Amino acid sequence: MKKVYGSAAEALDGLLFDGMTIAAGGFGLSGIPENLIAAIRDAGTKDLTIASNNCGVDDFGLGVLLQTKQVKKMISSYVGENAEFMRQYLSNELELEFNPQGTLAERMRAGGCGIPGFYTKTGVGTRIAEGKEHKDFDGQTYILERAIVADLAIVKAWKADTTGNLVFRKTARNFNPDAAMCGKVCVCEVEEIVEPGELDGDAIHLPGVFVHRLVQGRFEKRIEKRTTRAA
Repeated sequence: MKKVYGSAAEALDGLLFDGMTIAAGGFGLSGIPENLIAAIRDAGTKDLTIASNNCGVDDFGLGVLLQTKQVKKMISSYVGENAEFMRQYLSNELELEFNPQGTLAERMRAGGCGIPGFYTKTGVGTRIAEGKEHKDFDGQTYILERAIVADLAIVKAWKADTTGNLVFRKTARNFNPDAAMCGKVCVCEVEEIVEPGELDGDAIHLPGVFVHRLVQGRFEKRIEKRTTRAA
């Protein structure tokens, strides 16, 4: 089965529709699928629900989809340095479902493993728990969190072989494997594609069974914030 495509737009062909749910990998601006995000912007797909740790910055990453008003709802753990994200939320232009980072990652992982939900202590007694089922185990109260199963997962890896086995680099490994697992279809952009057998089997972070389409991209690799310290 063909997995390697010539461009991000080709890799997304036939997968996008209005009102869909997308799981997006990356942590801050590290390891984000910037080429696929740009292709979704160019396609004009709207009323999107996006599950991602955050929404990039105003003019980069998922933030570009906020600028074009293509996002209806974010499932996130962090608003970050995105002023447009905050503005749309406070003006009721954007729905926001806040999740603690660990809960969000586990909701994605659970979706990829066929687990419909799980109980966690995180969020008990806060607004996170409102409207959710509560259950006591061994004298402790937990809340039920439902798994995320997305129509599409878009992720970014460092290397892949042509069968879709993936290797991530450093913080790009945060959220990307979990996001990839929970998509009914997963499209991954990578820096390098090699032939089967060229990747060390022990170094593979996500097996190709979870990855349906691949594209080799070109990357800007911005950083979200730079800090300095006086000597």
